[in-house]
Amino acid sequence: MKSQDYIAVFDSGVGGISVLRHLRKLLPKENFIYFGDCANAPYGSRTTQEVRALTLAATEKLLRQYPIKALVVACNTATSAAIRDLRAEYPNLIVIGIEPALKLAADTFPGGRIGVMATEVTLREEKFDALMHRFNNGCTVTKIPAPGLVELIEAGQAASVEAETLLRQILVPYAGKLDALVLGCTHYPFAAKAILRVLGEDVALLDGGEGTARQTRRLLREAALLNEDGGDLLLTASDHEENFAALAEQLLR
Repeated sequence: MKSQDYIAVFDSGVGGISVLRHLRKLLPKENFIYFGDCANAPYGSRTTQEVRALTLAATEKLLRQYPIKALVVACNTATSAAIRDLRAEYPNLIVIGIEPALKLAADTFPGGRIGVMATEVTLREEKFDALMHRFNNGCTVTKIPAPGLVELIEAGQAASVEAETLLRQILVPYAGKLDALVLGCTHYPFAAKAILRVLGEDVALLDGGEGTARQTRRLLREAALLNEDGGDLLLTASDHEENFAALAEQLLR
């Protein structure tokens, strides 16, 4: 592996762009390739076995086609289902996942009321249960599934009336009852304004994108693989590549 090799960023669609923004801000000299598995999105309603197989297949494809020094799984669902398998399959590759920012929420609001909005797969996995038990001491943690929201964001409708209507159906029961809402899917930060209109501006919205970027930088530095002469970005997808690229570029702004 060489310092100028790519950092691959993977998600089921455009959601991981929210993580890519943090990565490019923190690591502006790195070369990135972003892959959205749009042909199989969304992952959140699939079985764990399906998500694991799709994630491993996408990783194999990326490694076969590009020189890659690190893989960022910028998808909470894929991280929950497949991160252990990825690290076992590719022991020489730097593999970074993302998880709901429960630690940040618990540290910021000790004894607070914390909601975790995520996909069904993320919320049902043992990985999330273990995380919740580590950081819910003294806090009230509520799981909030949000079916349908990823599909709207993938369609470029994060700020639409339809998205806000769906969010009201999901979140109105929690209005006035939360100190923080952890956005446990990388798509959800793109709907942050609509979420705050439903819950109110006093609720803190927290996600794991910045922490994932810091971890990526730390591991590359430890491996002496930081790049000082790059900055390229490739956007690619498994389907609808032109539409995907247009939406991804819009979300990167």
